[in-house]
Amino acid sequence: MFTGIIQAVGTVTSFSARGDGARLAIRCPELEPARWSEGDSVAVAGCCLTALELTTEGFEADLSGETLRCTSLGRLAEGAPVNLEPALAMGDRLGGHWVTGHVDGLARLAAITPLGDNRRLEFQVPAELARFVAAKGSVTLDGVSLTVNRVRGDRFEVNLIPHTLEVTTLGRLRENDEVNLEVDLLARYMDRLLEQRQT
Repeated sequence: MFTGIIQAVGTVTSFSARGDGARLAIRCPELEPARWSEGDSVAVAGCCLTALELTTEGFEADLSGETLRCTSLGRLAEGAPVNLEPALAMGDRLGGHWVTGHVDGLARLAAITPLGDNRRLEFQVPAELARFVAAKGSVTLDGVSLTVNRVRGDRFEVNLIPHTLEVTTLGRLRENDEVNLEVDLLARYMDRLLEQRQT
């Protein structure tokens, strides 16, 4: 489990195809990955991956074909920045919301509106995911926990404060960029329970 509070922005140092999947290497010395245990979970741009080949400088992770099909990770190139969050430990502070690292789909950035030092971003989501997004609810975008301000059909808005713009990759987004979207865990389970009640 994760919280959506980014701990560092890492840098992709290599991306190599391996059969149906790929191997990704990321540099992030500030997270001290050599102190992790091989097999630990880490969220990379919101995707829960297994950390391998740990060094003082970074780690590697294998990507399945499913991950490449359902997320933006297959588009990463050497030098690309990625949001990183190691998995929660017992007793850690929950600063964002419950995040699993299981990406539901891609959201497209439809509009950017400057608001002084802040920025309002409007995203369009696939129709089948729109029902899970609610005003004042939570979403995770490229691993960042955010509060939804407004919802209109298959679009929703979030506001980014200067801190978020500075310490995550979201401040580098441009219109039509796609980000990994994870809808709120509770909304997903509630939808499933209601579906079963109706059948």
